[in-house]
Amino acid sequence: MRPLTMLLTLSLALPASALAQDLAEAPSPSATAASAPAAAPLDEARLAALLDEIDDLVESKRKFTQVMVDKLFSFSEVAFQEVETSRYLTGILRDNGFTVREGISGIPTAWWASWGSGEPVIALGSDIDGIPKANQKPGVAYHDPLVPDAPGHGEGHNSGQAVNITAALALKEIMERERIPGTLVLWPGVAEELVATKAWFVRDGHFQDVDAVIFTHVGNNLNVSWGGGRGTGLVSAEFTFAGEAAHSAGSPWRGRSSLDAVELMNVAWNYRREHLRPLQRSHYVIPDGGDQPNVVPSTATAWYFIREMDQENIKKNFDALIRIAEGAALMTDTEMSYRIVGTAYPRHFNRPMAEAIHEHIEEVGLPEWSDADQRLAKAVQREVGSDTTGLASELSELEGPPEEEQSGGSDDIGDISWVVPTVTLRYPSNLPGLAGHHWSSAIAMATPIAHKGATAGAKVLARAALEMFERDEILRDAREYFAEQTAEHQYTPFIDADDEPAIEKNAEMMERFRPLLEPYYFDETRFDTYLEQLGIQYPTVRPSSAAEAGTGGPGR
Repeated sequence: MRPLTMLLTLSLALPASALAQDLAEAPSPSATAASAPAAAPLDEARLAALLDEIDDLVESKRKFTQVMVDKLFSFSEVAFQEVETSRYLTGILRDNGFTVREGISGIPTAWWASWGSGEPVIALGSDIDGIPKANQKPGVAYHDPLVPDAPGHGEGHNSGQAVNITAALALKEIMERERIPGTLVLWPGVAEELVATKAWFVRDGHFQDVDAVIFTHVGNNLNVSWGGGRGTGLVSAEFTFAGEAAHSAGSPWRGRSSLDAVELMNVAWNYRREHLRPLQRSHYVIPDGGDQPNVVPSTATAWYFIREMDQENIKKNFDALIRIAEGAALMTDTEMSYRIVGTAYPRHFNRPMAEAIHEHIEEVGLPEWSDADQRLAKAVQREVGSDTTGLASELSELEGPPEEEQSGGSDDIGDISWVVPTVTLRYPSNLPGLAGHHWSSAIAMATPIAHKGATAGAKVLARAALEMFERDEILRDAREYFAEQTAEHQYTPFIDADDEPAIEKNAEMMERFRPLLEPYYFDETRFDTYLEQLGIQYPTVRPSSAAEAGTGGPGR
């Protein structure tokens, strides 16, 4: 790292009520980028100095970042119910001069925060929702929930907005002082675990005037990629059958079982799998299978995720599923209806943006992990049966499209990547070797591992965004690449104007668990960290893991 040649001092001591006050001390309106004339382009030496300075600004906010990570972890909110999360984040942004619009696209927990004026417009996004039944004490290397069966951050979405807001506030400070023109936008990935909002944001035109999107997502290394071919797109849909109730023993011939229709649909789809392309993925649950056995179910619902590598094959398989559902309705003399709950387009990330960000990744580098960090990582890896490799010690390479398509999960950032140049920055706040969507993926997410990874991610993000505001050719090249990308394939969304977001999802779950979780909300006015508040010794591992955690080798 180059030595700092310019330094701004910023006090962020952060016991919480002071958080907003300390961060809200911005220059007068006359000094903001919104009201100042554009400055002449910076020369290379000055840009290098500003990049060094922004590193120091992010570093000075390390405590601020940690509090945000811990606070969001403690809320443990799932898709569409991120009420406390969004209230907390929008409060910080408003206190620091951002204009915030809430409830965008008819989604109560969605928002759009902006600061500055003019072009370019760079939007920073990250997801905010958790996972059902993933509640877990942080820093404890085995299953030990705070609230049994409650939701938790079993992917690590509590960390991304800490990365983005930390970077944005550091960037805003430099832009104000240097009178750098442009608009900075922050937005949340609401209900990403249901892939249920970003296509709606696109449909409603929120990215119409955005020049570039930098998305951040938790990972176990500091890396970025470009192109497509990794992961799937999907359609998520609920199929509901309506029949006729009757006494299951007294007069079953008078009933028409909707559950029979659901079961026939599922059997038919399972037979169909044999004849689908190997890279497809499809899965279902039955959220409504009737009320009790002695009543013929008058309604029943199957909820499907249909995944494939490209839009054409997603649609082909989804259309086949609809026909199967229609057949099940015919066989059971029931009526079928369906609604789309979520969609995710296959992702395609921007090469010039990825290459520019990767240079900053190499400048920032991985965090310095402590012995305690490594002990926790290896103990968790052993607990879940993975190789005990510990935390990443070498940076990942910049990756382009794989030689062969790689199936896997989906993310609705894909929809955005087809309407504006987009890239995803992954930062090392979680552990390698975990299954994902699992309590084990929550263990690190309010520990020094998550805090260090988020600070590293914020440094890369702040540096990359600053350079994009200052170096016109990056976004020019990004637009050219995007034009080539969209010339080869036209974005064809799976939703239309009549598809409403499924904002009722998980309401009953949070109504049940929120009162049980509230006593565990992080109180940063009384405790330095969430680990301290919970009285957890870091790390807490099984005795056998404590003895073996430093030895490496394969897990059990």
